[in-house]
Amino acid sequence: MSTSASEISARIVEAVMAQKLAPGSRLGEQQLAMLFDCSRTIVREALTRLAARGIVTVSARRGWFVIEPSQEEAREAFEARRVIELGLIRSAATTGKLDKAALRQLKAHLQREKGALKESDVGNRSFLLGDFHVCLAECLGNTLLADTLRDFTARTTLIAMLYQSTHDAVQSCEDHVQIVAALERGDHAAAEALMAEHIGTVQSALRVQAPTDPLAQLRDALAPLQNTASTKPKRRKPAPSPDDPDSSTYLGALL
Repeated sequence: MSTSASEISARIVEAVMAQKLAPGSRLGEQQLAMLFDCSRTIVREALTRLAARGIVTVSARRGWFVIEPSQEEAREAFEARRVIELGLIRSAATTGKLDKAALRQLKAHLQREKGALKESDVGNRSFLLGDFHVCLAECLGNTLLADTLRDFTARTTLIAMLYQSTHDAVQSCEDHVQIVAALERGDHAAAEALMAEHIGTVQSALRVQAPTDPLAQLRDALAPLQNTASTKPKRRKPAPSPDDPDSSTYLGALL
C-alpha cells in the first residue's frame, strides 16, 4: 500500500523538527517516490502542501528544497510563535485550570523529554522539545492552532540549525516544566510570562550577525582615490627648436 501525501508531508516535518533535514536539503521527487513506494504525483502533492505551509520551496530548474530562512523571516517566525502561544495561554485563563487528562498528557510529554536528555539520540530530543509547544496547544483545546504552531516550530528548528543556536536543551526542558507547573496551579499570568521569557531566550541564543551592506565591497572598490588631482600627469611643453631665439637657453640646459 502506497503512502499518502499527508503522511509524506508529516514525515518531512517530523524530520525537520528532529534536525535530520538541514536547511537547504534537496528533496528529489523520484527519490521520495521510491522511498515511500508511491507515484511522483503524490510526492509532488505533499511537497506542494509543504511549500504552502512555508517548510519547503521550489525552483523551476533545480527542484524542491527545505527552506533557508533569512534573518527577517527568523524574526517573523518567532514573533508569530509568541503571538500564538501567549494568546493560547491567555485565552485558556477563562476556563481555569487544565483538566486532569490534559495535565497527564503534558506531564507524560515532559517525562519523555527528560528521558531523551539522558540518551544520545539528538534527533528525538530535538523533536520532543519542539513538539511540547504543539502538545500544549492541543491540551489547551485548539487543534487548529496546534497545526499552525507545528509549522512555525519546524521553521524555528530550521532557524536554530541555520544560525547555530547555543540554547541549552536541559534549560529548555526546565522551562517547559515550569510552564506546566504554573498552568497546573491555575496561574496563567505566570505561565504566560514564563512562555514569553522562554521564546525570547531561544531567539536570543541565535548567532545572528548584524545586517551588512550588500554593496560594501563594490562601494570600497569604486571609491575615488585619495589626492586624485595631484597625481594627474602634467602636460610637457614642447622643446624649443635650435632656430628659436631662446635656443641658447635650451642648449645651455643640455650642456
